[in-house]
Amino acid sequence: MSDRQTLPNRRKPGTGRRKPGAGSSRVASRRQRKGGKWRRGWFIAVLALLVALPLLFHRRIPNSFGNLGSLVDTFLPWVGVAIPVLAIAAIVRRSATAGVALLVPALIWGMMFGNALVPGKGGGAYDVRVLSHNVDAANKDPEQTAKDLLAADADIVALEEITSADLKVYKAAFAKTYPHVVARGTVALWSKFPVEESESVDVGFAWTRALRAEVATPEGKVAVYVAHLASVRVGTSGFTSDQRNNTIKQLGQQIAQEKVAGVIVMGDFNGTANDRSLAPLTYGLRSAQGAAGFGFGFTWPANFPMARIDHILVRGVTPTKAWVMDSTGSDHRPVVAELRI
Repeated sequence: MSDRQTLPNRRKPGTGRRKPGAGSSRVASRRQRKGGKWRRGWFIAVLALLVALPLLFHRRIPNSFGNLGSLVDTFLPWVGVAIPVLAIAAIVRRSATAGVALLVPALIWGMMFGNALVPGKGGGAYDVRVLSHNVDAANKDPEQTAKDLLAADADIVALEEITSADLKVYKAAFAKTYPHVVARGTVALWSKFPVEESESVDVGFAWTRALRAEVATPEGKVAVYVAHLASVRVGTSGFTSDQRNNTIKQLGQQIAQEKVAGVIVMGDFNGTANDRSLAPLTYGLRSAQGAAGFGFGFTWPANFPMARIDHILVRGVTPTKAWVMDSTGSDHRPVVAELRI
């Protein structure tokens, strides 16, 4: 025998033979982890596709049951709030499937409302600054509201929902700045420029809630309409708007027959531009906010605006800038636009 004895082959602790199949199970585990991001989050993905449905098919929702279609139209931009919420859920779940599914409502929402978030629209010099405000019949401080409106330095001011008592307050406050005033029922117009003609517009009420005036601006004559359409109600019977829709049709017919080239329509329409029921009125008119404003321009309710139901619409003039003022004590916020005649 040799001097060296053959020692047993000792292995370090923990370095024993691998169990059969151990390597393959680790590979499978890694593959499972990689594939998991596609297997996870299917519920979130389904919710994302459901969010896309009202955006794509809101016009197919009928008005036969509680005017549900108009109700969805009115608050349609808020559907987009679900997208970032679901995006956070997809990130937490590390779900690629949910992330891809979220692209569908995100792209649709962007195509529908992305223009509202584009800065720098409009621009350039303007000839007339106009303002419209539902001052609220229950306004507890019309004097302060008048001061807030004067600070906007508008050339033409349209007010809606004025009581006979508050009309005296606004006339006194505006007297020095606006020498020309037209008041009809619960709507009124003040102007720095001469008013050549004015008349009440019948929209189906026992009292006047709309007027028309021809204002002679330095750049040319414009027909200005001020209107307060009927209110809508949301209750157990749904979205009640039949009376408002009748006023829309009557006012829309009047504006469609307008002979003056430049037309400015201002007021509280109790509906958004997305509401299909406003089509008889908005047809052929441009929204100043949509053309030259940034953001959605929500105006109601004043403390936390959720819908733009106060509008400045034009035809034959060019909006160069549009915005919404801060709250004035009314339940609505004022809207302002600069226009080139």
